[in-house]
Amino acid sequence: MHGLDHLTSALASIAQNKVRSLLTTLGVIIGVMSVILLIALGESAQAYVQKEFAILGSNILIITPGKQETTGLFPITAGSNRKLTHEIAQSIKRKVPGVSGVASNIIGLSAVRYGKRTRSVLTIGTTPDFDSVRQLRTQIGRFITDRDIERNNRVCIIGTTLKREIFGDEPALHKRVTVNGSKHMVVGILEERGMAMGIDLGDLCIIPLPSAQEIFNRKELFEILVGTTNQEEIPRVEKELRKLMLEAFDNNEDFTVTDQEGMLDTFKRIFDMLRLLLVGIASISLLVGGIGIMNIMLVSVRERTREVGVRMAIGARRFDIALQFLIESVTLSVMGGLIGIGLGALGSFIIRTLYPTLPIGLSLWSTALSFSFSLAVGVFFGVYPAVKAAGVDPVEALRYE
Repeated sequence: MHGLDHLTSALASIAQNKVRSLLTTLGVIIGVMSVILLIALGESAQAYVQKEFAILGSNILIITPGKQETTGLFPITAGSNRKLTHEIAQSIKRKVPGVSGVASNIIGLSAVRYGKRTRSVLTIGTTPDFDSVRQLRTQIGRFITDRDIERNNRVCIIGTTLKREIFGDEPALHKRVTVNGSKHMVVGILEERGMAMGIDLGDLCIIPLPSAQEIFNRKELFEILVGTTNQEEIPRVEKELRKLMLEAFDNNEDFTVTDQEGMLDTFKRIFDMLRLLLVGIASISLLVGGIGIMNIMLVSVRERTREVGVRMAIGARRFDIALQFLIESVTLSVMGGLIGIGLGALGSFIIRTLYPTLPIGLSLWSTALSFSFSLAVGVFFGVYPAVKAAGVDPVEALRYE
């Protein structure tokens, strides 16, 4: 028999037992579908995180006080005897080449009030470069200027959510609001940016650094943001930053410089490990499906013992018998794999429809991997039944009832 004849025979045998064949391949179907969906979800989650970081700006180095031993995570204030100051930030901007902007930041919660409406929001005291470093532009009005810093002008820039909540449909530009009891004039409204890393970028109040120092009663900075001209400059700029910070801190490395790309790499490693773990769990279904295929093929060998004897009696070789049952096993597994791929694609489409913000899609490599798994399962678990069928004694097989 030729390979095509074996395939035709396998399909005919499967068609004779449709329900049994479907139940046999159920483990493979579930396993392949799970692998595809879990890989797609992992990739979409990683893409979502990268998009969220991109919203907050790119090519950024973040300086925080205190030495943080664990690298690659979100920069946090680790506790320090030495404080970050605006003078250090100005020195960075003057002395470090390849820097596109430097922002001195103080961050806290404040009550913003207009008339009878009050809203507690995240308030950032910063300097003029903040909008270019963090890519938070104004759609109406202007951002903080050097003149605001020099003269300690009481101005503020608010997000669209904050504007809507305290002003409603009333124009907000050039109106005065109270920020923690201090009057500030609204000089700009931010562009609509939505959520980023769990923060509503429309629910912000941005004020000049001197105002924030007075409102929050602190002179030291929460962080210094340093933007570089391009990604290739980051390693060199980071090296220069460390050198300048060591000089400012008397050769005591009581600070942390975090690269945004380093944080993304950390997330990537986490997602890679999670994907590997989840794919391993999903592969258990493939293993169970393979055992089911082997079990049903052994039953099939017993049921068709007389057929095997007849084939051998008319000249079929043991290799032909083994190949026939192996092809049938592989056909069952591959059919289950194809159904699983189809269901995985359907599941991805449904998730994307229900959650449009999640960039989920079916990748070519995950489809190829799943199909290869199903093929390997058919071959691996089909060998024993094939060998069992080939080892049947033709004389005894012809007597078998």
